Amino acid sequence: MHGENPHAATPRGRQRRGLSDHGKRFDLERDDPASRPQFHPTRPGRCFGTLHPLHRRAGTAHPPGFIASITPRGESEMSERRFLKPLLAIAFTFAAASVAASPIEEIVVTATKRVANVQDVPVAVTALSSIQLDRAGVKDLRDLPTLSPSFNMNASQTESQGSTLRLRGVGTTGNNIGLESAVGVFIDGVYISRPGVALGDLFDVKQIEVLRGPQGTLFGQNTSAGALSIKTKKPLLDDTEFWASGTAGNYDSYDLKAGGNIPLIPGKLGLRLAGAVRKQDGFVHSLTSSGESMNRDRQSFRGQLLWEPTDAMSFRLIGDYSNADENCCDAAIQQESPLVAAGAFAAAGLPANAGVVASGDRALKHRQTNGSPFKNPFKQYGLSLEWNWDTDLGTVTYLGSYRSFKADSVQDSEYVGADVYRVQPSYAGGYKTYDDIKNWTNELRMQGVNGRLDWLVGGYFSNEQIVEHQGLGLGADYGQYVSATGWYGAILPLVGSSLDGVPLTTGGTFGDVTSATNPAVAFAGGVDPAGSYAQNNFQQDARTWSVFTHDTYSLTDKLDLVLGLRWTDEHKAGSFVQAYGQSPACANTLANAAGLPSAASQVGGIAVALMCFPFATQVGLSPVTPAQFDKHFNDNELVYTLKSTYAFTDDVNGYASFTHGFKSGGFNLDSTAAAGGADPRFLSEKTDAWELGVKSDLFDHTVRANAALFYMQMHNFQVLEFTGVQFKTFNVDKAVSKGLEIETETSPIDGLDLSLDYTYADARYPGDCNGSSTAPSIVALCGQNLTNAPHHVVVAGVNYERPIGATDLSWFVNTSTRWESNRRTSTQAIVPGTNLSAPVDSQHDNAKVNLRLGVEKGAGQWSLELWGNNLFDKQTKNVTFNVPLRGIASLGTAARGVFFDAPRTYGITLRTQM
Repeated sequence: MHGENPHAATPRGRQRRGLSDHGKRFDLERDDPASRPQFHPTRPGRCFGTLHPLHRRAGTAHPPGFIASITPRGESEMSERRFLKPLLAIAFTFAAASVAASPIEEIVVTATKRVANVQDVPVAVTALSSIQLDRAGVKDLRDLPTLSPSFNMNASQTESQGSTLRLRGVGTTGNNIGLESAVGVFIDGVYISRPGVALGDLFDVKQIEVLRGPQGTLFGQNTSAGALSIKTKKPLLDDTEFWASGTAGNYDSYDLKAGGNIPLIPGKLGLRLAGAVRKQDGFVHSLTSSGESMNRDRQSFRGQLLWEPTDAMSFRLIGDYSNADENCCDAAIQQESPLVAAGAFAAAGLPANAGVVASGDRALKHRQTNGSPFKNPFKQYGLSLEWNWDTDLGTVTYLGSYRSFKADSVQDSEYVGADVYRVQPSYAGGYKTYDDIKNWTNELRMQGVNGRLDWLVGGYFSNEQIVEHQGLGLGADYGQYVSATGWYGAILPLVGSSLDGVPLTTGGTFGDVTSATNPAVAFAGGVDPAGSYAQNNFQQDARTWSVFTHDTYSLTDKLDLVLGLRWTDEHKAGSFVQAYGQSPACANTLANAAGLPSAASQVGGIAVALMCFPFATQVGLSPVTPAQFDKHFNDNELVYTLKSTYAFTDDVNGYASFTHGFKSGGFNLDSTAAAGGADPRFLSEKTDAWELGVKSDLFDHTVRANAALFYMQMHNFQVLEFTGVQFKTFNVDKAVSKGLEIETETSPIDGLDLSLDYTYADARYPGDCNGSSTAPSIVALCGQNLTNAPHHVVVAGVNYERPIGATDLSWFVNTSTRWESNRRTSTQAIVPGTNLSAPVDSQHDNAKVNLRLGVEKGAGQWSLELWGNNLFDKQTKNVTFNVPLRGIASLGTAARGVFFDAPRTYGITLRTQM
């Protein structure tokens, strides 16, 4: 049974391929095994459930006729030729080789909650099979960009909070659990509410569908940029199966996976079990603590029951559990603060380097950091039930789930060897630093066909609770550290001796401060901030319900019209309560700042901002310090899509669409969110998207070429920035992503499969992005590219296999390459007049190559594979940021930190199946 109703009749009008046209479509999880074709692991049969071993996927999305600036701004003609020549060359090769080519198999997807041939679906979708994922070495979502040029992701600070997924250059920056992703993740139809929760190992996976563009009518409100739909393999009712794989590689890594299938009651009840264990040493090393980061130490398990009491009814129960004890994510100092060379830290009584041994190119080259590793262990589990019932009216589907995720954190968050501050596991009262997410979801829908109308209606309800506890304390070096950055680096050069005679509220004069080695502590009345702490607790409860319909009407044998509607109503309650806190040095600094002459307000402002570090400051000391809140957020929205599809021939389809999408607003779960009377809430983000696309199977189905134009305009675009002392969340009036996607594939000779995909995405804040806002943080973004949004990405793949003599052995070689152009790595705008130069906040163009060589026996009985990922060890960065407290960004003295992408990895894998 399938929730997508694979057995529904086709509306009158043209027959859809994949249902009858070009060969039988098989459901590999329902049909009698004896009736199935025999599949070779690298040359799967051309039918449902299998895809090309390398890049056999499909779909491209398609926007409206704006074909304007395909030539990107600021890029040279030489750069254009560099990537256009290979594109054209391979395109001509595809055409020339088609005479000897073998047909491309049909690919079946469920992007519209129905089983359909991907070439007939008016959605930009890339389908990736389990074979393809294995051949590309995809272990989790971090590896997926190898196969999809429009997709990328990064993790910063912690994977549980700091993971960001992007499609077409659009995503929502992490580091705040109150923000929801613009790219939704669904595992067996169940919504995974935060990207960090979805970063578990991928094992026993049947298929991943990458859906580009807003998907809200069918998938819900937090899919304004797209969705990832991950399908695991279902239990088989008649077959017994066992499989296992083992991998060993550099960084002392090993990866063990195993699973099996048992028909408990043949034809009625099946059990499927699978598990995975992965360990790997870290590839980022601290020179001050001898610790390492970016390691792997995780275990995962999944169990499933499939019961089909009748031919018309099925129940699928899935339970999963995973845990990890890992360090992520430590950052290097890419650009050191000029205060180090100026001797500011030495003047304050600290070592001259203030805890930074490695910085600049050396640190990047050797992946060296200076702090202690970030510990980010987590555990999660979930349970889901899917019920399908085929009736005379249509197929009824219910999908209910419960998920729990908890991640602890111990962070050396200033990224240096000095004892400045630390996110601690516990403070007074035994509180811990952790995130806890619980989510209940329920969906009921019905789909059927009446004449020319293929209809679907449904309802959805979810209840989510987020609890976050943050405990942070100031270290022994804090006072000297901020003396260097704030006083020696800013205040003392600003005022000289002009305020020396001004009396201080705590006693003495300002002259006592300017003559002190540690002026920050002197200005705090001699009170050392070491030991100040705060235990900040946040909670957000969200309830969402929606009703939806998605209908296709066949006007003629060639022309279909699609209408999708979804009404969503959402209520959130958010609160911040400080359980404990003490910050006497901050209180004294506030008192002395208030007593300064008005002409010296800048002096007081800098002193307070640094001594009253918001994550470790008692609430309510002044209007500028953290403030508790307890508020509500309510919103509702009608999202919709209008599409038309036209079959130019049996093998060439085109479509045009307009979609209005929606992403939830909510709360900035940060201690500074309500300071100064600010509203901790941010607005919902809305998207209007146009697409034009064509999908074609050419030269007797030996060449597949799909293309799409897209234009997406986001309103109230949600942005999270770290200033160096706080996280700021705000809405930008407008952001835009426009571009072109091309996907091509062919098998020019027996055993050789080629694919070439290209994405051009101009994702940016337009020149008028601020609307009526005059906030400098927003105005400065206008004209900038979105973060980690390269204009050009090319993904190319080759898979070649040949038999070994007259044996049942064969050898294969598989390679995939991803090339991308320059991308901006900072969430902040580059501020003119500072040292935040473009090279620091930009990753230059790069190409990463993966290679796999192997020998296998028969139809997958076993295989032995040698592999290497990022073969030429390209060192790339994903996010740059202001290092906390190490300088002041607005004055051009801030150090810049950087998070790393993975280095070269290599190893050997043995697989077996029986």
